[in-house]
Amino acid sequence: MQAIWGIDLGGTKIEGVVLPADWQRDLENWKPIARLRIDTEASQGYMHILHQIRKLLDRLQQETGLKPTRLGIGTPGTLDPVTGLMKNSNTVCLNGQPLKKDLEGLLQIPVTMANDANCFALAESRLGRVAQEKLHPEVVFGVIMGTGVGGGLVVRNQLINGAQGIAGEWGHNFLDESGGPCYCGKKGCVETVISGPALERYYASLTGEQVKLKTIVQRFHQQEIAAIQTIERLLENFGKALSVVINIVDPDVIVLGGGLANIDLLYTEGLQRIRKYVFNNRLDTRVYPPALGDSAGVFGAAMLVSE
Repeated sequence: MQAIWGIDLGGTKIEGVVLPADWQRDLENWKPIARLRIDTEASQGYMHILHQIRKLLDRLQQETGLKPTRLGIGTPGTLDPVTGLMKNSNTVCLNGQPLKKDLEGLLQIPVTMANDANCFALAESRLGRVAQEKLHPEVVFGVIMGTGVGGGLVVRNQLINGAQGIAGEWGHNFLDESGGPCYCGKKGCVETVISGPALERYYASLTGEQVKLKTIVQRFHQQEIAAIQTIERLLENFGKALSVVINIVDPDVIVLGGGLANIDLLYTEGLQRIRKYVFNNRLDTRVYPPALGDSAGVFGAAMLVSE
């Protein structure tokens, strides 16, 4: 059986999938051949992560009786195309490491890598929301809004990485000084204003109470003033930040992912805020929730080697 293999490397878990190589022939009825997760155990260091990836591949081989000939992997951060070293990863032990080279040496197969948000965008374009809506867009922008804020850009069904490997990274554009310092070294990044933790910090600054964003949304619907202020901060800055992306890239479709993609207001009032700031007298860009949930990253990783 012909198959493609993908790994989604996360800070807490590593997920692997084996897909039939002909998955595109029947988008509605295909199923993964196998899919497994194990803990990353990132606290044990860089080399341990590499061996966890090999352990997961070994288990997938045992389950399927198949052997990978190449591997797609989605990573936190990105592989610098000039130096070959990882950068911008919140799994900090990966930064500065030749992850691709080391994995190819350990596994003895070619490895293709992309940022996890890029993998999300690719999966939602080829298999998820865009494919299911039977759209044929030229440009798709995939958004991750959760613990962090990231994005991926797909043009004519092909992933765009960029000269520096940072295409789609709207989360580290400047948005507002009130966001405060960002781990990237700048201040006021999109991620410091509208990520889940950033909104939780803002709510705590108003109330002195640390609660999860899900609770804040519930309190918004109960008309609590601090929750209204917090969600208003999200909506207004969501509109500002995404309008910049639309002004530059002008995507046909945006697919939202991550925990904040479950907030229904983003698809109603959020669109009104984008319309308010975009450089046009209307908003033609379609904005959708994801179709693949947390499956998108690992499917997109496999698709890196599906051509």
